[in-house]
Amino acid sequence: MSKIVRYSGSDRVNHWLVALLFVLAAISGLAFFHPSLFFLSSVLGGGQLSRILHPFIGVAMFVLFVILYFKFWHHNILHKNDRQWLKQIGDVIADREDRLPEVGRYNGGQKLLFWVMTITMLLLVLSGMAFWRPYFASNFSIDTVRLAAVVHAVSAWVLILGIIVHVYAALWVKGTIKGMWTGVVSSAWARKHHPGWFKEISGGK
Repeated sequence: MSKIVRYSGSDRVNHWLVALLFVLAAISGLAFFHPSLFFLSSVLGGGQLSRILHPFIGVAMFVLFVILYFKFWHHNILHKNDRQWLKQIGDVIADREDRLPEVGRYNGGQKLLFWVMTITMLLLVLSGMAFWRPYFASNFSIDTVRLAAVVHAVSAWVLILGIIVHVYAALWVKGTIKGMWTGVVSSAWARKHHPGWFKEISGGK
């Protein structure tokens, strides 16, 4: 078994669409976060157009992520091995994989990030609705709108930091980006980085 299918074509298209929409949402959102970052609004055609497009981009990103969520949530349940993996983060950073507990389809870090993304995206879409003018903001009190704006900003920063870690980890583990781009990984890659998953798909061999 030299090559293993890790992601289907639809999974990869969905992933990269979510990634693109995240970048657009993050850039346009940062433009409104502080005046010194307002120049970023030019990416979507200026401040007014960015204000209009930002929430629609966010909703589209959320809907596409929900599709991924329902397909992969059961692969991201934290088990005993995952909690131990997280406790041995020093061995992870030092690339001492031989000391780590057996990893399944996803490691503890990937699973933790999945739930961080799930929670922050849910908070972003719910809080964003509360101050989305002219559609929903008028239905909420000014105090609720202000609280929603704070929740939105904090959730956005947590998500952005999480995605930065996600990208760094994907670049750090050679073959990961290629796997998400082509959908296939080598059996050697699977055996080294996700031995539990490799055993599962290879019938325990």
